[in-house]
Amino acid sequence: MGLFFLLGTVSLSAQDRVTIDQCYEWARDNYPQIERFRLIEQTEQYTLSNAAKGWLPQVKVSASATYQSDVTTLPLENLSALVPGLEIPEMSKDQYKVAAEINQSIWDGGQVRLSRKQAAVRADADRKELESQLYTLRERVNNLYFGCLLYKELIAQNALLQQEFQINIDRVEAMMANGMANVSDKEELEVSLLNARQKEIELKAVRKAYLNMLEALTGNALVKQAEMEEPPVPTSLSQEINRPELQAISAQERALSLRGRMLDIGIRPSVSAFLQGGYGRPGLNMLDNDFKGFYVAGVRMSWNIGNFYTIKNNRRLIDNDLKQLDIERETFLFNTRLQQIQENEQIRKLTELMKADDEIVRLRTNIKKATEARYAEGVASASDVVREINAENISRQEAVVHRVQQQMAIYNYMYITNN
Repeated sequence: MGLFFLLGTVSLSAQDRVTIDQCYEWARDNYPQIERFRLIEQTEQYTLSNAAKGWLPQVKVSASATYQSDVTTLPLENLSALVPGLEIPEMSKDQYKVAAEINQSIWDGGQVRLSRKQAAVRADADRKELESQLYTLRERVNNLYFGCLLYKELIAQNALLQQEFQINIDRVEAMMANGMANVSDKEELEVSLLNARQKEIELKAVRKAYLNMLEALTGNALVKQAEMEEPPVPTSLSQEINRPELQAISAQERALSLRGRMLDIGIRPSVSAFLQGGYGRPGLNMLDNDFKGFYVAGVRMSWNIGNFYTIKNNRRLIDNDLKQLDIERETFLFNTRLQQIQENEQIRKLTELMKADDEIVRLRTNIKKATEARYAEGVASASDVVREINAENISRQEAVVHRVQQQMAIYNYMYITNN
């Protein structure tokens, strides 16, 4: 037990950082729909196995007992009168038959082979469709992960703000001791410090909510225990759209194409060998009224001509389905390109805003320091100091928000294109 605890502690300490890629994987593995992959795999194996059994001999057993109102007779009554002792056989009206028939397919027009291929393609289409559903988890992870990062930064900025207010409170207390400041100046700074502490409570509550939702989505408590890494920002973004939804549409098209080939097989004849054996009264000799065994062997061809009536319309239905998939693909690409344009503009806007953030923070810091110096000289009020401290804090917050929002916009763009 002690060794197990030690190993668990080592594992946790080694995993002291969490990345967004890990959250993607955890969310995927934790999502209930992931179980469908196993079911799709099982369905494919069962269907392939059933299709392969189409080449196995097919056995059919039948039994019947009948009574009929009349039977076939021979018009030989006069002959029995001319030939003394001649008995004309007469069939019984109650007849019995037990038979077994074995059919072995010789040529099925390619139906078994195509059925196996159809099963594999249908399973692939189901997997691709499920992948497209699971892919949407990435967007939810992005929102929660970057929300956690943003509020972490805002909490850190709030701590700096509280520190700034405390420094000025200590400074005012020293000035009060020398008769250079009033109690009201200290109280104004203390009120601002209390407001900052209230804001800290709000920020931590929001971040805790984000962490709780991310833990529920990923099913992993490490997102709350470990440090969350800032995701690396790529230097360039690809314009190519490589979403799993497009792969799912292509897989559906392949499945429809196989349906068209199955129509061609449906108008071909099939050839099989058969062997029928049985026991009954009468046997193959209708004139023998005793119970006899019998067998029949041969080759049989069957051809469903009725499929020719509907094949043209069925092909048109498949063509319509393919055209609908084309429309679905074009619609998806159209909407995705609109999202690309929107996210590109968001990235460009935030990048431009970030260019001035550092300079704004620098200038606000200089103004704050100058105001603090003027307050020490008695030419500025405590309200002026509070205003400039808050203004500097706002500029720092905006810089943090722009930076995290730009990272999130880039990762949203990567989600849109899947590159």
